[in-house]
Amino acid sequence: IIILSVRDQEKVKIQALDAGADDYLTKPFGMGELMARVRGVLRRSLQHGSGEPIMRFDTLVVDLSHRKVSKDGEEISLTPTEYDLLKLMVQNAGKVLTHKQIIQKIWGGGYEEEAHLLRVNISNLRRKIEGDPTRPSVIFTEPGVGYRMRVED
Repeated sequence: IIILSVRDQEKVKIQALDAGADDYLTKPFGMGELMARVRGVLRRSLQHGSGEPIMRFDTLVVDLSHRKVSKDGEEISLTPTEYDLLKLMVQNAGKVLTHKQIIQKIWGGGYEEEAHLLRVNISNLRRKIEGDPTRPSVIFTEPGVGYRMRVED
C-alpha cells in the first residue's frame, strides 16, 4: 500500500504508516519517484516469501507459508483436518464463521448435517492450542452460530 496525498504533516504520515501503509508519497511528485517507490515495495514483498502471514496469538504462532504451528516455542502436531480448520480460522480472524460455512470449507457438500465432526475437531484443536481448553482464549464459540478466532495481537 502506497499512500499518495497532498497532506504533508508528519503526524498524518505516521498515522498512515502505523495503520499499515508501506510507503507515503506527498504530492506533487514525479513519475520516476513513484515508480521507484513501487519497485521498492515490490522488492520488499518478494523478499518475504509467499506472502502468507505469520500470525501470533499470545504464545501460539501459526506460520501459514511453512504450514507450522507452535505453542510456547514447541512445534504442535496437527492432523490435516485440524490444520485446515486452524488455517480457515486464522484467515478469518475476528470474523464469525457459521457452522455451515466451516463445514462446507473443510469437509465439502454433503456434510451439512454432521455438526458433531466440527465440534469434535474444534475440541481437539483447542486441547492442542489453548492454554486452558475449557476457557478458550483463541477460538471462541458463538452460541448457536459458529466460531470466531481472536484477532491477532
